[in-house]
Amino acid sequence: MTASNAPIRCLLYPSLGEVREHVRVELFARALSERMGRPVVMSMSPTYEHLEAELASGRVEMAWGTAEQCNAFEPQARAVLRAVRSGSCYYHAAFICRADEPLTLETLAGKRVAWVAPRSTGGHLLPVRHLESLGLRPDTLFSEQRFLGTYRKALDAVLRGESDLCALFCNHKDAHAMRATLTTYLGADAPRLTPFLFTIPTLADGLILTKRMPEADAQALISVLTRMNTDGAGLEMLMGPFRVETFVRSPGLDAPASGPRPTGVAEYVAGELDAEGRCLRLWSPSGRAFGRDMRGGEGRMLEEVLGTAASKPLMSLLQAVLQGGSDGRLEYRLTVNGDERVYAAEITPCEPSPGDTGVRLGLLVRDVSGLRALEDPLYRLASFPLLHPEPLLELGMDGELRYANPATHAAFQDLVEMGAEHPLVKAAVIWAWRGAPPGEPAPTVHLDGRYWELTVAQLWDPPGLRVFARDVTLRKQMEARLFQADRLSALGSLAAAVGHEMNNPLAFVLANLSFIREEMDRLKQPLLDGKAVPREDLTDMLDALSETVEGATRLKHIVQDLRTLSRKPPEHRARVAVQPVLENALKLLRGELQHRARLERDFHDMPTVDADEARLTQLFLNLLLNGLQQMDTQDAANNVLRVAAYTSEDGEVVVEVQDSGKGLSQDALAHIFEPFATARPNSTGLGLSVSHTIVTGLGGTLRAESREGRGTLLTVTLPAAVPVAEGLRAC
Repeated sequence: MTASNAPIRCLLYPSLGEVREHVRVELFARALSERMGRPVVMSMSPTYEHLEAELASGRVEMAWGTAEQCNAFEPQARAVLRAVRSGSCYYHAAFICRADEPLTLETLAGKRVAWVAPRSTGGHLLPVRHLESLGLRPDTLFSEQRFLGTYRKALDAVLRGESDLCALFCNHKDAHAMRATLTTYLGADAPRLTPFLFTIPTLADGLILTKRMPEADAQALISVLTRMNTDGAGLEMLMGPFRVETFVRSPGLDAPASGPRPTGVAEYVAGELDAEGRCLRLWSPSGRAFGRDMRGGEGRMLEEVLGTAASKPLMSLLQAVLQGGSDGRLEYRLTVNGDERVYAAEITPCEPSPGDTGVRLGLLVRDVSGLRALEDPLYRLASFPLLHPEPLLELGMDGELRYANPATHAAFQDLVEMGAEHPLVKAAVIWAWRGAPPGEPAPTVHLDGRYWELTVAQLWDPPGLRVFARDVTLRKQMEARLFQADRLSALGSLAAAVGHEMNNPLAFVLANLSFIREEMDRLKQPLLDGKAVPREDLTDMLDALSETVEGATRLKHIVQDLRTLSRKPPEHRARVAVQPVLENALKLLRGELQHRARLERDFHDMPTVDADEARLTQLFLNLLLNGLQQMDTQDAANNVLRVAAYTSEDGEVVVEVQDSGKGLSQDALAHIFEPFATARPNSTGLGLSVSHTIVTGLGGTLRAESREGRGTLLTVTLPAAVPVAEGLRAC
């Protein structure tokens, strides 16, 4: 890929949690891509520290950083573009309390504060710095400090009385402006809270352009970003994820707090017309429109001021409004300076004022070319939940159903009726509350004979869950057939060893029974005649019976060991101790081990795992059989099968099976876990493939290491069982 076509990678800090913000981020990236002529890829950083590490290492071209991050990286950046809100690239933090329990700086001692996040500027760092500048230390001033993750959660905590105050960013030190900001978060509850203290200002957060980006590209991007929303592109909604109007190049850390205010150069026209199309008033921020100078247009005809091409559609709209007596709207295309643009026009009858002698019509014309260019991706993103072919639903953290697409209602017709008690909803909520570790497989729900695999994503602001349900019935059926085929294959491989294991006790059981029968026939008549029977004859018979019982018991244990391979796995997992299962698998292979290799065991204490004992036995048998079959029976005296089991530093269960066989080539090793991949003529090639499926299904890993002539090492890592509250076990 050439440099000119390489994507511009942009990282965002992890506080953008709302679903609609993610959609806007995608649209914002598309808008930048179209204007830059190369793809702009935006991704969410998992942590603030990760974003800083990526910036420090020079692996990204652009990053959306907090005010502190912008300050820290500005000296080595190509440029920093500060966000402009309410006409300013500076902002403050306001201390918020309940309106019915007002606070002052003097009454803060002993209060409980809800901060947003440790790295949040307006929600923590700026108010803390302000208090410290006044000689107050938050760690001794407040009786409780909590970090809740988002502004909404912090405000809710104050509303509910769980905290006494919190902090919220604000662009102006004004209570009325703060009321508008609070309303965006709390709606009708906004009057219940009030600001009581404002901090000193700080430069706003913004976009950091790194030196990884070529100078020419940086200048082009600066031009695009500083003109967005002021060039008539109609992209206000795309600035939503950043809650900004535009961007301005950073004035520097030592600039006065007033800061530069961006100048609007939007191409839009506002004015008033009479019934004949004469301009009573006409105004544009730049004084130009449609490529023409329109200053001094009052009293002139619209066609004379704007030109025939631009005014003709407006005059048609004017006549329609006069005839219909109501508002009129129109979109039309016009070529301006060789570039085709799209304009949206509105004409509205004005309320008559005292002294009016004629009709007055309000006019507004805007350039909406940028917005129209993004309509297709916007509709695709907006229609995704509706048209997604599989069930998709959004839930509150308590299981409240917020949204379900048509596919959901078709698949689960009792969803609305059952609500939070529906098995799918309960499984998703429990999965979220458990806090499953990374890599653990998604939950599967069995309903009406079908299996549904759930993908559960956390939504943060407001809290909730997005759930995708995929019908995996066919896959489950295929897996069941593969597992069954593998069990049969394992039983076939065990037949010789187990047959030998069973033949020995069976042979002397039959021999002893035959001996006892012959003795009973010989002693039958003397016993019937009441004659004495020699003591040694009875002793021999009793010894033979004891040996027979011992042999039958051995046969019983072998059959019990084999049952774990043949029984159907349960629908739900249980806590399983790994060592007994591993010991059981080794017992099943005693006969094979005697003829092939010497066993070395190294077992240590291990936690339990959430698994099915039958599947776990099948897994270990496959690995042990694979190791044994890699070694030549002709060299049994030197062959070694080493089996180790222990707990890793991360608290996971690790089982290692290492053979001293011929090993594998690198090509064979690359395909070792693929179905039917085998170098042995009599093997099905399913053992390691099924083993890999079993391990990954338990949220673990299965690795293989091998060198030709040095043997093979198979390593299983399984997560320890996760403690679950009794109330959550029911589902």
